[in-house]
Amino acid sequence: MSAARLILASASASRRAMLQAAGVAHEAIPAAIDERACEARLGAAPPAEVALALAEAKAAAISAAHPGALVLGSDSLVVCKHRRFDKPKSRAEAAEHLRFFAGAVMELHSSAALVKDGVCIWRHASLARLHVRPLSEAFIEDYLAREWPAIGQTVGAFRIEGPGVQLFSRIEGDHFTVLGMPLIAVLEALREEGVLLA
Repeated sequence: MSAARLILASASASRRAMLQAAGVAHEAIPAAIDERACEARLGAAPPAEVALALAEAKAAAISAAHPGALVLGSDSLVVCKHRRFDKPKSRAEAAEHLRFFAGAVMELHSSAALVKDGVCIWRHASLARLHVRPLSEAFIEDYLAREWPAIGQTVGAFRIEGPGVQLFSRIEGDHFTVLGMPLIAVLEALREEGVLLA
């Protein structure tokens, strides 16, 4: 019996790169969902639950149009000092986020969900704690000159695989979680589903 077709319900270059580097055959079809409306429905739910719900919603949206396929949804969200952050909408907002994060601990929740024929068959959330060093205005301006608008597509206003690593003094947690998807757990789930050899 052939393995189920795997679809990544994301436009994230980082998530695609993770799967490609791990040797996981897939195709990417971005999910168009209203993330803010989904978050609003969840109200004061814990951040991990919000991230899981968004990952599942993305996978379910693609699953509806692709019967029989195994659809992987993923989401990340950042909480810092009890405030939840979305992707910055402008360079000025990115600067505001960085000023807020400076000298604080950023909690990054990354989640993944597998949906087949509209049914969620697996979900997982992981947490990384990123200790942001004090950031000078000169550093923030130089950083944004190099990284904007690319970081407008990232929650937390950083790419850990690029100059964003300079924001941090210490990182606690799995590297893949920081990249935006709990890859080790995803790979185990794909083995269980027969997509990868055990």
